[in-house]
Amino acid sequence: MQIWARYRDVFMANWHVGFTAFGGPAVQFQTFYDRFVNHLGWIDEPTYQQIFAISQALPGSASVKMLFCINTIHSDFLAGTLAILLFTLPGAIGMYGLSIGIARVGNTLPSPVYALLSGLNAATVGIIALAAVRLSERAITDKLTRFLVYLGGIMGMLYTALWYYPAVMAGASLVTWIWDMHYLHDIIGFVKARRRKPAAKEKEFAELENCLWVRDSGSSHLSKPLPPPPLAYSKYNSVSSEATFRHPRPAPLPSKISIEKGGSKGAQANFSSMSWQVGTGIIAFFIVTFVLTIALHTVAKGPSHAFSLFSSLYLAGTIIFGGGPVVIPLLREYIVIPGWVSPRDFLLGLAVIQSFPGPNFNFAIYLGSLAVAGTTVPSYLGALIAFVAMYAPGMFIVVGFMGLWRILREKAWFLAMLRGVNAAAVGLVFTAVYKLWEIGYLTADVQSGSPLGNDPWLVAITGTAFVGGAWFKMSPPVAILLGGVMGIARYGIFSR
Repeated sequence: MQIWARYRDVFMANWHVGFTAFGGPAVQFQTFYDRFVNHLGWIDEPTYQQIFAISQALPGSASVKMLFCINTIHSDFLAGTLAILLFTLPGAIGMYGLSIGIARVGNTLPSPVYALLSGLNAATVGIIALAAVRLSERAITDKLTRFLVYLGGIMGMLYTALWYYPAVMAGASLVTWIWDMHYLHDIIGFVKARRRKPAAKEKEFAELENCLWVRDSGSSHLSKPLPPPPLAYSKYNSVSSEATFRHPRPAPLPSKISIEKGGSKGAQANFSSMSWQVGTGIIAFFIVTFVLTIALHTVAKGPSHAFSLFSSLYLAGTIIFGGGPVVIPLLREYIVIPGWVSPRDFLLGLAVIQSFPGPNFNFAIYLGSLAVAGTTVPSYLGALIAFVAMYAPGMFIVVGFMGLWRILREKAWFLAMLRGVNAAAVGLVFTAVYKLWEIGYLTADVQSGSPLGNDPWLVAITGTAFVGGAWFKMSPPVAILLGGVMGIARYGIFSR
């Protein structure tokens, strides 16, 4: 009873998230903000923004890490673990059930099914686009972050590689670090000072030649009084631009944050419960397990199918940065290319996962179950292997990082870098909109997917989901279900 009373509010706040968190990470971030910041008041706005940036900067599922951190701040690590289980398990069980059904169907599906899946995809694009706009409104604090959101979006659309998205976010963090710490201003000021120095000397010699200096009682003075010396200032508090004036650098958060609604402990207190030594040890332990797993996969002669699946997905879960936009092409590289899952089954699962609640990492459970088909490994064991391999790396790293949070969160350079990561990550959400748009239209003839713009009716579904959420407060589950209904209606009208 004591345990239930302690975690009752955590359970009541999270039990339905795994059934209602549709739309992928972009929409889930907005859902978490509305619930835990606006409604429950478990964390405040600055803490939310910092957690968002950290979740994007560390490998693994961004939405899972974010929910874990929010519940850990409010209560403890056990509460965070309970929250992510409530968040991931419903969608994971549903994707496993889908894999059982897909394994028993033929090469093509009935035409109404393709119409349904296309409608679901179109509605999902609309609500992700709306979430991207809302996230950008909070991430943009000045002209620099506005440019970084734009740049992150177009760079993600133009190229895709395993190393690319982490490089985009690292580059954005470097830009805001240089700008916020005034290193660029110092360099420009130094160059200008070097250019002014010869001119000042020439002026001094001209004044001496024109006899502007006079002697009085053996001392030198100007014929008119000197201006007062400039006031002392600190470069961290100086106003160097209009953007800095309008959006000053946030001060470090206090040691304890007072939350009126939730009455939770301060974020600093919870994150500081683990020392930096323990956090470093957890990260080191993960690195050792990662190296051993990859080494065994490389040197072993004919490793078992189950171990090959685990090691491949363990590697994927480690090198995925940015969450949803990155996981799809990476899973295709590690699961479809070796021949474990057919391209058709991959794309069918991709269409369904967009309309499923929970994180997109649950797509790996579907693939893990299909990957062991025809082997001695049961399908449920393949799904379980995929679940552990995909989620474990991100959770190891984020838990270890909590031990370093107390030290890093008060550093001006760290907050400056998080500002850039936050802006670039929001830009990559727009990339996710583009990529899903390009493959959202499914037909029996083009099972690999084609752009939604090929069918005006699907464009109308996308617009309906966007406008419904923006102007009429339509929830994501309702918007997605409406998109599916409109997709089937389209098939019923045009089939006649």
